[in-house]
Amino acid sequence: MEVSHPRVSKPKRHRSGEQWRAALFLSPSWLLLLLFFFVPTILTFYFAFTNMALTGATAAKTEFIGFENFKYMFQDANFRTSVWNTLIFLIFSAVIGQQVMGFIIAVMMNGRKQWFRSVIGSIVIAGWVAPEVVCAFVWFAFLNDTGTVNTVIESLGMKPIAWLYTFPMVSVIIANIWHGTAFSMMVFQAALGDVPKEVEESAMIDGASAWQRMIRITLPMIMGSVTTNMVLVTLQTLGSFTLIYALTGGGPGMATETLPIYMYHQAFVNYQLGYGTAISLMLLVIGIVASLLYMRMLKVKL
Repeated sequence: MEVSHPRVSKPKRHRSGEQWRAALFLSPSWLLLLLFFFVPTILTFYFAFTNMALTGATAAKTEFIGFENFKYMFQDANFRTSVWNTLIFLIFSAVIGQQVMGFIIAVMMNGRKQWFRSVIGSIVIAGWVAPEVVCAFVWFAFLNDTGTVNTVIESLGMKPIAWLYTFPMVSVIIANIWHGTAFSMMVFQAALGDVPKEVEESAMIDGASAWQRMIRITLPMIMGSVTTNMVLVTLQTLGSFTLIYALTGGGPGMATETLPIYMYHQAFVNYQLGYGTAISLMLLVIGIVASLLYMRMLKVKL
C-alpha cells in the first residue's frame, strides 16, 4: 500500500526572505522603468494641459490651463490637415502597401528553392534594416530633379517631373512601403509555413483553383497573423518621422506634414511645448483606437 507523505511547506519567514531577495534583484529594472517610462509618461500628460513654452512670457512661468490646448487643436486647420495626411499615409503605406506587398512576396517565395528565398529575402530585408534617414536619401537620389528616375525619363525623350514637389505624398508612401515591407514579408512567411500542406492538396484534388485555395483556405487560416501584423505596422507607421522629415520636411507647404512632424514643428520650431505635447497625446489616442479595432477584428476572426 502506497503511503502519501504530506508536502512540507517552507516556513513563512523563509518565503518572505526569498521574496525580498527577488525584489532586490528586480529593483534596478523597476528603477529604470520608473525613471524612463512612468515618470516621462506622467509628465507628458501633465504638460499637455499647460502652456509650457521655450520662449516668451510663459517660458518663465508655466501654468495649468486645462483643456485649452485641445480646444485650440480642434479649431486649428493645420492640425486637421496633418490628421488627414496621417490617415492617408497610414492607409496607403502600411495597411495596404506594406501588407499587400509583403504578402505577395511571401507567396512568391513559399515553397521555392532555398537559394531563391535567400536572394529575394536579402534584397527586401536590405531596405528594412537600413536606417530611415538612409532610406530617405536613397529615395531622394531616385526622385529629385536630377535623380535616377528623371534621368531615365529624359533618356526616353520625355519631360522630367519634379516628383517631390508634384507628387510628394505618393513619394513618401512609396519610400515607406519599400522600407517596411520586409517585416510583413517575414510575418507572412512564417504564417504560410504553418498552413498544412494536406489541406491545400485536398482542395487541389477537389478541383479548387489557386485563387480559390488562397481566398477560401490560406487567408482564413492566417487571418490571425494578418491582423497582428496590421497592428504592428500601423503603430510603426504612425510614429514615422525621420523618413518623411529627411525626404520632404513635411512639405511642400503641408502636403506631407503628418502628426509627428506637425508635433515637432509646434514643440521645437514654434517652441510651444504644451501644445506639441497635446498633439502627441492625440497621436497616442489614434494608435490606441486603431489597435482596439484590430484586436476586435482578431477576436471576431478567431
